[in-house]
Amino acid sequence: MNKKEPLIDLLIHDLTGPISIVFASVKNLLNKADRNAIPAGQREVLERIFRNSSKARNLLQELVEVYRSEDGRFCREAFSMGELVRDAFLDALEIIDPGKAESLLCCPTRDELFDTLRRDDIIVEISGKYGHTPFIHDSRKLRQIVRNLISNALKHRKKQILLSVSGEGDLVIAVQDDGAGISPKEQAEVFERFANLTDKTCINVQGLGFGLSCVRTLLEAIGGEIAVHSGEGGGTRFTVRIPPLSETQS
Repeated sequence: MNKKEPLIDLLIHDLTGPISIVFASVKNLLNKADRNAIPAGQREVLERIFRNSSKARNLLQELVEVYRSEDGRFCREAFSMGELVRDAFLDALEIIDPGKAESLLCCPTRDELFDTLRRDDIIVEISGKYGHTPFIHDSRKLRQIVRNLISNALKHRKKQILLSVSGEGDLVIAVQDDGAGISPKEQAEVFERFANLTDKTCINVQGLGFGLSCVRTLLEAIGGEIAVHSGEGGGTRFTVRIPPLSETQS
């Protein structure tokens, strides 16, 4: 066993509890308090705490899933891809645009949420077998993959995002934005852990640069693959292909 692994396990275990408490406490305070009862300056501070504790919590969740996948641990289940995409969008927006996420929670159905997103030029298309048949895999890992791709697209779009789900055997997910694009030189590095892409004509990675690396690590563990198609000024499309989870992988 790598000597670093016990330390990483300890950090994940000891940090998850306190961060979750901070996140839940601030969220409850913001949701329950009368908007006028908290001075604007204090509310701004609380919202900043909420955003950053949410980012920290999600980063820890990503670490947990990455290490579980590297150990070959999977939870085999059948689930709706439409519902998973819905939840992944809410997860991503909760970090990047909490106000938007909160407004979308009132959408009673998945289709109504997708219609609301469309009005913001976020288009979701679900076709093929998995538009009506459950996909069999580890939903936590898939939700994390989709959330990271959505988060990346939300950060870099100029106006529009297109997310499509298709496939008859393997599941195919494509997420495309109309942002600045990634130069050929940078495309080889975009999946590197903690990559710092600084070329102003390319994606300017925010945070720790862990998201796309996490996506690739999870996909490698489950036998999936990811491809990037982009050009400077032409937007970026990430395409993921995932085979259903077999009995031996559960």
